[in-house]
Amino acid sequence: MAALIVIAVVVLFALIVAARTIRVIPQARAGVVERLGRYSRTLEPGLTIVTPFIDRVKPLVDLREQVVNFAPQSVITEDNVVVGIETVLYFTITDPRSASYEIANPLQAIEQLTVTTLRNVIGGLSLEATLTARENVNTELRVVLDEATGKWGIRINRVEIKSVDPPADIRTAMEKQMRAERDRRAAILTAEGEKQSQILTAEGAKQAAVLTAEGERQAAILRAEGEAQAIDTVFKAIHAGKPNRELLSYEYLQMLPQLAEGDANKVFVVPSEFASAFGGIGEALARRGEEPRTPPPPPPERGS
Repeated sequence: MAALIVIAVVVLFALIVAARTIRVIPQARAGVVERLGRYSRTLEPGLTIVTPFIDRVKPLVDLREQVVNFAPQSVITEDNVVVGIETVLYFTITDPRSASYEIANPLQAIEQLTVTTLRNVIGGLSLEATLTARENVNTELRVVLDEATGKWGIRINRVEIKSVDPPADIRTAMEKQMRAERDRRAAILTAEGEKQSQILTAEGAKQAAVLTAEGERQAAILRAEGEAQAIDTVFKAIHAGKPNRELLSYEYLQMLPQLAEGDANKVFVVPSEFASAFGGIGEALARRGEEPRTPPPPPPERGS
């Protein structure tokens, strides 16, 4: 019985020694080994052996990128407006030894450093710049934090401002300002549209007037050319017929009634050429009266 107890104790002791000797480090983890209370080495992922009861492995360090969300902090802007800013931090532990021995509570240290840096940066900006220039604030915060946490074995990858909450009265005023700005832009766009519409309408009327005038000019030119051709044709026909003075006077007298036609003609004025034309006709008639008449033919003789 005593031998069984001794064997059991020995087996248990061997198992404990084996457990403290053989360690398996998961991927993306690191183990810091202390030998007799002092730093000895850093364990890489995989199977490793340590000296039992002499080497002690501290809690494993996570080497993956980590995200921490800090509660909203009250910050005063340059124009004395108190805003609540909530930040999100992305960081990675690059040196497990420094992260274990250079800083006691890295998350608390990073949070306090973020708050102080954020107040310094926002304190030099107005409320409008704080709301619109988040990218610049994020970059400046990341540079300052990365420089401060480098000796702790921590790399700051990104710093994002999650939200900026101004006071309620400031939000109301901003909403009214935004509404007024939208109304102003709408009025400007409406005026621009009406202006463009009037310009296009005027341009269309101008082009229509130009085209109408061009059409009238072409029509007048064509009418004038037609009348010129007609006059030329009549002139050639008259000269080809060789009219005498009597024929022209007769045609002139035939045209006088047409000149007197129309409702607007109340007074008929006899032109001065009327006497000469009438005289020409009279002379023509007189000449015809003076022409010798042909004697009638003699009657036929009757038979005896």
